[in-house]
Amino acid sequence: MYKLAIYGKGGIGKSTMTSNLAAAFSFSGKKVIQIGCDPKADSTMNLLGGRTLTPVMDLLRDDRDPETIEDISAIGYGGVVCIETGGPTPGLGCAGRGIITTFNILKELELVERVRPDVILFDVLGDVVCGGFAAPIREGYADEVMIVTSGEKMALYAADNINKAVKNFEDRSYAKVRGILLNKRNVPDEDAKVREFASERNLDIISVIPRSDDINVAEEQGKTVIEMDPSSSISRRFIELARTLAE
Repeated sequence: MYKLAIYGKGGIGKSTMTSNLAAAFSFSGKKVIQIGCDPKADSTMNLLGGRTLTPVMDLLRDDRDPETIEDISAIGYGGVVCIETGGPTPGLGCAGRGIITTFNILKELELVERVRPDVILFDVLGDVVCGGFAAPIREGYADEVMIVTSGEKMALYAADNINKAVKNFEDRSYAKVRGILLNKRNVPDEDAKVREFASERNLDIISVIPRSDDINVAEEQGKTVIEMDPSSSISRRFIELARTLAE
């Protein structure tokens, strides 16, 4: 079983990258779980036809204690098991607590034992890598971390913080940074900036996802590009990325 945490600055397209990667893994014959670890709870929408999934924290606030995996999940494209942690009421409480609480519930419900996935993807907000947002790294849930960034200054700043956070746990046999996923925004000298950033930190650029209207068209339909057209050039990028990570 391969467990990958995908981090990146808010708004960098991290959830789009994660859901398309989940679809690519599924298209390649893998059984996949995707866990959205963001209070916005929008990680899995493109796997679920554009509909939102009730987050675990919302259930708990309504005094609906989950008793089965089906109570907190939905099956998306390609059989991907979709889960959203959610977060507290806006303005109240710590957003990261939703992740910790949800992970504890998933343990109690024996998610891994019951679903028996080949791949688990954690889609994690990376603006602040502390508390609950660091749980996939420091609690041993993930094997590896992939950092999504563009060549924009603030995206690279967040990527640097994520890389530092992971390195803080290097001596504890926790998750390691697998590398960078460049989600291009077509800023000036973008490729060179990201190559320099990665080189200075001894990180690999695992894949480059170019700007594509196909991604926008697919999202308007509540789909990933894999579901819309697995033969398209952008779909093949994600399928190749899934193969690279699986190896």
